[in-house]
Amino acid sequence: MLLLQIDTALILEKVILISVILMGSLGIAMYATWGERKVAAIMQDRIGPNRAGPLGLLQPLADGLKLFFKEEIIPDRSTRLIFILGPCLAMLTALMTSAVVPWGPDYVTETGRHVAFQVADINIGILFVFGVVSLGVYGVMLGGWASNNKFSLLSSIRAASQAISYELAMGLSLIALLMMTGSLSLRDIVEQQHGFWADGYFTWNVFKQPVGFIIFLTCAFAELNRAPFDLPECESELNMGYHQEYSSMKLGFYLFAEYINLFVSSSIIITLYFGGYNFPFMDQVAGAVHPLLFSIICILVLVSKAVGMVLFFMFVRWTVPRFRYDQLMKLGWKSLIPIALINMLITGVVILWIFNK
Repeated sequence: MLLLQIDTALILEKVILISVILMGSLGIAMYATWGERKVAAIMQDRIGPNRAGPLGLLQPLADGLKLFFKEEIIPDRSTRLIFILGPCLAMLTALMTSAVVPWGPDYVTETGRHVAFQVADINIGILFVFGVVSLGVYGVMLGGWASNNKFSLLSSIRAASQAISYELAMGLSLIALLMMTGSLSLRDIVEQQHGFWADGYFTWNVFKQPVGFIIFLTCAFAELNRAPFDLPECESELNMGYHQEYSSMKLGFYLFAEYINLFVSSSIIITLYFGGYNFPFMDQVAGAVHPLLFSIICILVLVSKAVGMVLFFMFVRWTVPRFRYDQLMKLGWKSLIPIALINMLITGVVILWIFNK
């Protein structure tokens, strides 16, 4: 009977946490569209959205309602089932990635129960992320192929080849980090970055693996199809790209999946390289406030860092021009992969030297 109560409480915790992450991701994705327009307006000396509500804050709701009430069109010559499956798969994989992100430290109740702010603390969290990210490109591929449109097909082929090329460099850059941490668990990686300064050096991995971080960040731009790597949605050549034939909420699913991926990917970058929910003087704060309040502060710290990373992605979009496709492939295969291999070799030598001191 006791086991049944514990399992029921655990299931209730996970359902609440999943619901909060789901609604939070959707909310942030909605207002990321508003943020992108405002960032573009600021950088181009314009006003941006300012009609729907104060400062245009109701613009995302207006856009969502517009998509929801638009006429849904499925082309006659499309493969109907796969055409519908494409945006659903893109949305599903975008939301699944957040399951292994540790959003905050465990909250220990007065009864000694540990409440984890992480949906699934698996010891291969990094592999889970890479597996789900690899599946995400299938949503693009299925949508582009099932549309029976040559522009959509070319766009999906571009997206697949781009993802394959840059996942290699991303994985190699991450191996150097895993050699240092000795764990594939995102929880362990965050805990090893506790605070900000320890033993005479910074604890965050961005200071220990700066080259790996730059490679990982560059590959993240390519995986997210963000400028200057937005070749699958290159308007000058492919019109709208892989969602050329989509309308209504199917198009909305693709657009929402992009912004959810942007937020979750930013959270993973923060978790791996910027300490996750850790922040300077956190031990002093932990001793001065209630444990639940401390956990909430840590969650807000991680979300704030992730929003800052999202803004950085947006700044880059309106600053750097798009690559040509041959430049994109050359950068991935001839520059990033060799640099990641050299970084991995140097990391191994340094670790061996430290252990043999």
